[in-house]
Amino acid sequence: MKLVLIVGSGAVGKMTVGQELMKITDLRLFHNHMIIEPVLDVFGYFNGELIQKMREVVFDEYIKGDYQGMIFTMMWAFDMPSDWDYVMSVASKFDEVYCVELIADQAVRLERNKTENRLKNKASKRDIEASNQRLLNEERYRLVSNEGEIPFENYLRIDNTNLEPDVVAQMIKEKFNL
Repeated sequence: MKLVLIVGSGAVGKMTVGQELMKITDLRLFHNHMIIEPVLDVFGYFNGELIQKMREVVFDEYIKGDYQGMIFTMMWAFDMPSDWDYVMSVASKFDEVYCVELIADQAVRLERNKTENRLKNKASKRDIEASNQRLLNEERYRLVSNEGEIPFENYLRIDNTNLEPDVVAQMIKEKFNL
């Protein structure tokens, strides 16, 4: 089973590109906030341990099914060993791993942070001021990989600052023959 892992900073377009990629492939989208939002709603705070447990259930059940593969989106802090461990753990569940790293200018990401699609799918982002502050505070982590750092054979970095999500999705589909 295939895994297309889309990583990048906040509001770079991971979910939106994933939505477009799902439209043109046989892959299903599991974006990070599909678990984060219910946990925030029920518990009132970001419970990372619970979020990880719930993701594991989704991955394990999905893999049992008759699917071509999954698109999974997340922020990967390259300076955090725990993020490396998590990514490798998820990747180990799949037969084929395709990693896509999206990068975009911060000014563009701040604009994307308030798009209708983002706010519809991510209730925790609807307080734009607080969401913008979280995005600005991301700089305490290294969310862009160094040259040659991504260990996956199938890797693609796309600067999508000036690209529409459907164009990026088509680039991914063509590059990896999805």
